[in-house]
Amino acid sequence: MIYKDAIDWLYSTQQFGIKLGLDQPRRLLKETLCFPKAGVKVIHVAGTNGKGSTCAMIDSLARACGTRAGLFTSPHLLHYGERIRVNGVMISESIIAEYLTDIRNHVASWENHPTFFEITLAVAMRYFRAQNCELIILETGMGGRLDATTAVPADIAVITPIAMDHSQWLGDTLEKIATEKAGIIVPGKPVISAAQEHTAHTVIEEEANRNISPIEFIDHSLEGYHINLAGRHQRENAALAVAACDRIKLPLNSDIVRQALSEVTWPGRFEKLDNYNIILDAAHNPHAATALVATWEDQYPNQKAHIIFGAVEQKNTDKVLAIIAPITENLHLTPTNSARTLTLVDLQSALPSGIAYTVHESLDNALSVVNDFNKTTPALICGSIFLIGQAKAQLMGTDTRSSEQ
Repeated sequence: MIYKDAIDWLYSTQQFGIKLGLDQPRRLLKETLCFPKAGVKVIHVAGTNGKGSTCAMIDSLARACGTRAGLFTSPHLLHYGERIRVNGVMISESIIAEYLTDIRNHVASWENHPTFFEITLAVAMRYFRAQNCELIILETGMGGRLDATTAVPADIAVITPIAMDHSQWLGDTLEKIATEKAGIIVPGKPVISAAQEHTAHTVIEEEANRNISPIEFIDHSLEGYHINLAGRHQRENAALAVAACDRIKLPLNSDIVRQALSEVTWPGRFEKLDNYNIILDAAHNPHAATALVATWEDQYPNQKAHIIFGAVEQKNTDKVLAIIAPITENLHLTPTNSARTLTLVDLQSALPSGIAYTVHESLDNALSVVNDFNKTTPALICGSIFLIGQAKAQLMGTDTRSSEQ
């Protein structure tokens, strides 16, 4: 298949939905020879917020050490290849097409068809093997215990802050969600966790003890270094990333850490598009919204923003909107391009009382209106990652094709 046909086929597999379980991804990885080679280290990262930033920092630290690193993350903002990188470089369209063609032929007779995410993981793992990666960094898609990435044996489990999210899949309490996230812990292998709320802390600690896995909670932030990602919370993510790299014995020193953190990038997280005087942030749950507000107040004290906001179902949108209200000059509501988008009626029903807002039938309309206001203070686009990708593509004059997985 050519790239377009291969991607069309892959996106057609979204009809199979999300399937939590390890048997199928293990089968796919085994039969397509995608498990890591002997001696390759695997860092597995789960959590609710900060997973992507932490993975990006680990990747940057590894590369600064001279380690050949493969990075698997999800979802993508603009291009599918963003999910799979070696030494910071995206996988090529030609290799994606080749691997997807092979997988399509291989699974054609399977009774239970692999999902979009399971196939993407197989593409990534095959690529990392072919590229002779010395280290693989895997971000979970959702949860941990039954996430497809858990089919890959890991040398260390890294857990970022846990909060309420994906409750329709992972459970309706913090304890249940933490149990799913802690499911990435491998017996006897070390665990590095961010500081957690008491309930999540207890769950993670008990699961580590049950598996006889040494555990360390990182309850400090990393000071004294410039980090190329805005926000106090990124210093906490950096401390977690450094601890993980140190635990797998990467040859870190202060110069390497300084270089890696000054160069790290992660799109869509308080990302400044200077040419447009716009900031993009995929804060889609209360925990992330709190970090966004703190970062805004640090960067733009005593200033309020025109905020373009869109969200999808099951994201505690009323709480998110209440949290961002203090930094809001005017809220511009718009639907996203996701099939699960909240409608304008849904968004209005989630608004806190007293907030000034405008409704827009499209992102294009919202952007044109906001552009008239953001001459000094940047406009802020936040909420669903689908909205962030859509906005970035539109502003940069490129195409995007989002995925529900």
